[in-house]
Amino acid sequence: MGTKVKNVLLEYGIITLAILILVIGVHCFKFPNHFSFGGVTGVAVVMSAVMKHTAATYTFIINTVLLVFGFMFLGKGFGYKTVYASLLTSAGLSALEKWAPVERPMTDEPVLELIFAIFLPALSSALLFNIGASGGGTDIIAMILKKYTSFQIGTALFFVDFFIVVVSCFVFDVQTGLCSLTGLLAKSLVIDNVIENINLSKVFMIICNEPEPICDYICLTLQRSATKYRAEGAFTHDNKTIILTVLKRNQAVQLRNFIRQNQPQAFITIFNSSEIIGKGFRGLN
Repeated sequence: MGTKVKNVLLEYGIITLAILILVIGVHCFKFPNHFSFGGVTGVAVVMSAVMKHTAATYTFIINTVLLVFGFMFLGKGFGYKTVYASLLTSAGLSALEKWAPVERPMTDEPVLELIFAIFLPALSSALLFNIGASGGGTDIIAMILKKYTSFQIGTALFFVDFFIVVVSCFVFDVQTGLCSLTGLLAKSLVIDNVIENINLSKVFMIICNEPEPICDYICLTLQRSATKYRAEGAFTHDNKTIILTVLKRNQAVQLRNFIRQNQPQAFITIFNSSEIIGKGFRGLN
């Protein structure tokens, strides 16, 4: 099996996992509590309260309509990943509604339910964004607006979500509306933090007298690379070497322990970074 095929299968596996997390979070925690923040499922919650069909049914209908608009306005640039994710979301919610219905909240703690209603879909979105995929839904509206208008898409979608939350205050009650507003405000923060932690790497700047053992450990044991600079101590004027390398978190622990044991006099500065682009990390594309 070629590398390209493996990468495609891995991406669609991640999309499937992300959508599974999404539908569990929405079906088990968002729908029963009538939390109306966020996109298509938020609209579906409000519509199910004022009309006769379930939230899962309205999610399926809205996603289908948006897919049609996507094909009409975006054509081939629409993306197979978006279509797959959107259809899988609708099918997953419909399947759970049929085979594992949740008629009421799972606990008597609305704040606890809200946390899961925020975190699970946010984790799903972070996994999708991290591989350049989209969950469909209102993302399709964003794609269309981006192509044909100069609107600030994020701001426009936020106000749409905010309007849905306000409507929910009148359709349900103030507590549900306030919980939905909290979810709306927290969602983007959770997504950003999850993405950052998924991609988190450690940047090492090591100032030492004997660079070769450290470089050999980085290259041969950790299978990474490094860059060396010649430097001079400002106080002692001794010749020094600066080693710059980027490692995953588990590798960072190994390198730190190695330096402590073998060159305890070395000076180490460690930075966190979630935006590493290059060979062994993210591609330039």
